[in-house]
Amino acid sequence: MQRISIDHRTKPALRHPEKAGRPDNPIQRKPDWIRVRAPNSPVYQETRALMRDHKLVTVCEEAACPNIGECWSQRHATMMIMGEICTRACAFCNVTTGMPNALDADEPARVADAVAKLGLRHVVITSVDRDDLADGGAAHFAATIAAVRAASPATTIEILTPDFLRKPGALEIVVAARPDVFNHNIETVPRLYPSIRPGARYYQSVRLLDDVKRLDPAIFTKSGLMLGLGEEKMEVAQVMDDFRIADVDFLTLGQYLQPTPKHAAIARFVTPDEFADYAAVARAKGFLQVSATPLTRSSYHADSDFAALRAARERRLGLLTAETV
Repeated sequence: MQRISIDHRTKPALRHPEKAGRPDNPIQRKPDWIRVRAPNSPVYQETRALMRDHKLVTVCEEAACPNIGECWSQRHATMMIMGEICTRACAFCNVTTGMPNALDADEPARVADAVAKLGLRHVVITSVDRDDLADGGAAHFAATIAAVRAASPATTIEILTPDFLRKPGALEIVVAARPDVFNHNIETVPRLYPSIRPGARYYQSVRLLDDVKRLDPAIFTKSGLMLGLGEEKMEVAQVMDDFRIADVDFLTLGQYLQPTPKHAAIARFVTPDEFADYAAVARAKGFLQVSATPLTRSSYHADSDFAALRAARERRLGLLTAETV
């Protein structure tokens, strides 16, 4: 029998090899409210050059974020650590699927240097799923948080992590590094997990957010969903209730956009008025901060949203203190 050698140290020839055999889902024309201008500002080009010089990966590019032009023109780039190859194969995601490369021990320092050079008040750091690592990459997250704190002490840090499924002790490592915001996205309603997020478990993700608060109540928690995948309004409301039981502070809701014909189809485009209705429901349920628009993404306007989130907590604490006096 001939032995075939496969080298996983480079990016796969196909971005989504697991989707290659699937039938195409035609990509629908976007409504006017979700179209954005192509990026072309000088600051955008400067931000892009800085990412290249530091050999950094960004979720802005890898996930084909529609807001990249606006964000990079304001020097807001979301770093994606631990490489650009993910061990999961979610039906919505544009990040490459395959066997990742070894961790780069110098990456935390390069991220920290880029944050300092960009002069960021608030940085969002995310990652691919690393199911191949014993701790899911938790120690690498902690090292990156420590490096940013050393290089840019005034910068607040928001992390967007995987679910650390079957990685005991991983969450404790990340929480001990004390990020200002711990974000983990639910992505969709439980009914759609088998088709949209088959490698994940809904209640594991909710439990993760709940455990962050149990370990360190001072850390803000945040999560989000994509709408337009076929979810029902009552299902979204139930997810909101699950979040509130877990004491999640910040909810984001945005429109799912189909990256390629091989990805999950858009069931429908949710209108801006519907997003406003969802936001009103979420605020009534007690979230400190809500961002719900078609173009909302986890790191979109994250710096100003964090300032509003912190102010909302201070107001609530002030009201609670006044009530007990």
